[in-house]
Amino acid sequence: MRILVTGGAGFIGSNFIHFIIENRPTWQVVNFDSLTYAGNLANLEKVAKCKNYMFFRGDISEPADVKAIFSESFDYVVNFAAESHVDRSLYQPDVFVKTNVVGTQCLLNHALEGGVGRFLQVSTDEVYGSLGPEGLFQETDALFPNSPYAASKASADLICRAYFKTYGMPIIITRAGNNYGPHQFPEKLIPFFITKALRDEPLPVYGDGLNVRDWLYVRDHCAGIVRVLEAGRAGEVYNIGGENQMTNLEITTQLLEALGKSKHLVHFVKDRPGHDRRYALDCRKIENELGWQPEMEFRAGLKKTIEWYITNKKWWHDITSGEYLKFYELHYRDRK
Repeated sequence: MRILVTGGAGFIGSNFIHFIIENRPTWQVVNFDSLTYAGNLANLEKVAKCKNYMFFRGDISEPADVKAIFSESFDYVVNFAAESHVDRSLYQPDVFVKTNVVGTQCLLNHALEGGVGRFLQVSTDEVYGSLGPEGLFQETDALFPNSPYAASKASADLICRAYFKTYGMPIIITRAGNNYGPHQFPEKLIPFFITKALRDEPLPVYGDGLNVRDWLYVRDHCAGIVRVLEAGRAGEVYNIGGENQMTNLEITTQLLEALGKSKHLVHFVKDRPGHDRRYALDCRKIENELGWQPEMEFRAGLKKTIEWYITNKKWWHDITSGEYLKFYELHYRDRK
């Protein structure tokens, strides 16, 4: 089995590659990543010398790069490659459209031409929009994205659907909740707050902190993707959630308690534009059809994540500089 993993140097992609190397040792894994600010080959040091792993640098939105990688054939393609930070999409929407929409379409073209056996598009619950105080998002719900990031991912989903309907291409889409775990770039809430709390810096909580998200440990997500890849039905969408719905303030409080830090570090800031109030996923489809369920309880997963960031301070010290800090200073500092 030969699998192309795009965006494999990022947070979820690198965890997925580790999962495949450990659990599908006969698969040949090709990692295709452009190594933007969030892509880090240090995430893959432990597998870099494995005989069934190869890395190629390239951009999914550049036809020449994609054509070059598809000079070889693949049984599976899993597309993790994406711009994924909502805050950045508010200020750089063109970058998100280029990577998430144009890039996905470019991949689809070459995967179709190359006769790929199965193409899995990794999407997000944010494409559904904002949910009221009750209910769960189902795979058949209409898409109502409210940020440039969410709109770009919804667009990519629809392009994938079109390739399935028009060309009969064997495509599956997964939509996951908020991931957390090791190797997550510290611009996302949990690693952002862990790294700031370790330095006793204020934690900027948007609005009243009561926005609800469904939290999914990254390894559970990877297991779900493999299950869908191997046994899911072509043309279908599968929600993958952690069944851990909590407010941002609850997450922040648990994190501070686990670190033994004062709640006085919480610093409420002006809410961001288009901030969805609540996400929650109905995962009965993947549970009933494919037998997948999340295994990691949130407090245990948060503890493991905190321990990883404490143990790997050099990893995040090396990257919390340059563009990352510049972006933070520009877009968070003045939201008091």
